[in-house]
Amino acid sequence: MTVPPMPSEPAEPIEATEPPRPERIEASGIEPDLLGEPWVARRIPVTPAPEAAVGDHAVLVHQRQAGGRHDRAVLHLHGRSDYFFQTHMAQAFLDAGYEFYALDLRACGRAGIGLPSPHDVRDLRVHAEEIRRALRIIRSEHGHGEVVLHGHSTGGLQAVIWAADHPGTVDAVVLNSPWLDLRGTALVRSYGSALVDLISRRWPDRVIDDPGASRDKPDVYVEALHRDWSGEWDWDLRLKPFPAFPVRAGFLAGVRRLQRRVHHGLGIRVPILLCCSTTTGSPDADLEEAKRSDVVLSVEQMIARAPFLGNDVTVRQIPDGVHDLSLSGPRAREEYFAAVTGWLAARLG
Repeated sequence: MTVPPMPSEPAEPIEATEPPRPERIEASGIEPDLLGEPWVARRIPVTPAPEAAVGDHAVLVHQRQAGGRHDRAVLHLHGRSDYFFQTHMAQAFLDAGYEFYALDLRACGRAGIGLPSPHDVRDLRVHAEEIRRALRIIRSEHGHGEVVLHGHSTGGLQAVIWAADHPGTVDAVVLNSPWLDLRGTALVRSYGSALVDLISRRWPDRVIDDPGASRDKPDVYVEALHRDWSGEWDWDLRLKPFPAFPVRAGFLAGVRRLQRRVHHGLGIRVPILLCCSTTTGSPDADLEEAKRSDVVLSVEQMIARAPFLGNDVTVRQIPDGVHDLSLSGPRAREEYFAAVTGWLAARLG
C-alpha cells in the first residue's frame, strides 16, 4: 500500500447487497450460516464505539456440533476486506483435533452487510470486546480447555495485540502473513505515516487508497485466486469484494499505531508461529508470480518484526505461498497446514 502526497476526496458510500437472510432458528441468535450445513452463525452484540464504523454486532461462525468433539479450539481472525469462507482450512484443524471458530469482527464480513463503509474501524483495539465474548463462548459455554488464536494479515496484527494486552487468555498464536508493518520504503513508512496521522485527526473519512479508482478489472491477486478469473476459490464478492473496500485515513492511522507498538516490543508470553511465503511479489507482478508469492505485503518485513512479538517465536516460510497461505496452490497450502498442525502438536502436545 502506498501513501499519496495528498488525500483524495471521500468516496461515495458503498451500496452493499445483502445476501438472503437465513431463517432464525434459536432465540440466542444462532442461525444457519451462508456457508450451509453444518455451519452456523451466532450474532454477538457489541457496544457501538466512536472508534469504529457504525455497527452493533460481530458474528461467530462454527459448526453446529462444536463443543462436544474436541477439547482444544482455534479462533480465526480474518484480514481486511475479508471474511471467513475457508472451510478447507477449518477441516485441517478439525482433523488435527481442534474445533474451529471464526469471528467476523464488527463492521466486517457478515457483520458489515449494509454498512456504508465496511471495515472502516479507526482503532482495532475496539475489537477486543467481541474477541473477549467469543473466547468466553468457546471456553465457558462450549467447554474448550485450550484455545489457539489464528490471524491472517490485519487479523494477525489484531491477534498479537490481543495476546499482548490479555495475557493468559489464549495458549498459542498462529499468524498467516500478518500485517506487522506498512509495505514501502523507510521514507514512506516514516513520513507517510506522519502524513496519515495528520490527515486522520481532521479528516478521518478521507480515502488514502481506493483500489477501484483507477481500474476496471481485478487486481492480480484476485485474478490469481478467484474462480471467476484464473483461480480455484469461489468466495462471495460482496463480502470480500473486487475492488476492495477503500482504505480511509482513520483506519490506516489506527493500524500504524498498533504497528508501532509491535516495533517497540510486545512481550507475548505464549508460543507464536509466524508463517509467510518465501517470496515478496513485485508491484507489477504478473499472474504466474501472483500465484506463487505474496503480492500484498512484504515477507521481509514480517520476518524482521517477528523477534519483537515475544521470546518464543517460530518463523516458517512456505515456498510458492500466496498472501493468504490457505488459498495457495495445493502443495503450498498443504505444507502450510502441515506446518501449523505439526507445530501445535509439538508445542501443545
